[in-house]
Amino acid sequence: MSTEPPRDTPLGADNTPYDSIGGDPRVRLLADAFYEVMDTDPEYKGIRSLHPDDLQPSREKFYQFLSGWLGGPQLYIQQHGHPRLRMRHAPFPIGDSERDQWLGCMAKAMDQLDIKGQLRTFLDARFAQVADFMRNRG
Repeated sequence: MSTEPPRDTPLGADNTPYDSIGGDPRVRLLADAFYEVMDTDPEYKGIRSLHPDDLQPSREKFYQFLSGWLGGPQLYIQQHGHPRLRMRHAPFPIGDSERDQWLGCMAKAMDQLDIKGQLRTFLDARFAQVADFMRNRG
């Protein structure tokens, strides 16, 4: 499994975020790092409490989702159909605090994988858009 940092080349049709991050092995590392941060850092106990004790199914679905969302194989759609993110997250109270905790976990996960430069700027903005969209509480 490649643990090399992503390349900082312009994103586009020939270089998706999936490609730039390093493909499948690095997408899996990102999902794993995200859940490891959430599970071990007390700063994120709020969103950790919204998850089941066993994080493996959530971790796997997140990896599958990220694969397609970043421009790689549509693993989540192949296994589970359309993500319907808001619908699937509707049962969970997601306000500003939960959004911010989620973004904090993702920032630390990206730091661990040494994602920076143009790719980091792009992903920070995209993750912020999705996280803000997921809010369902004031």
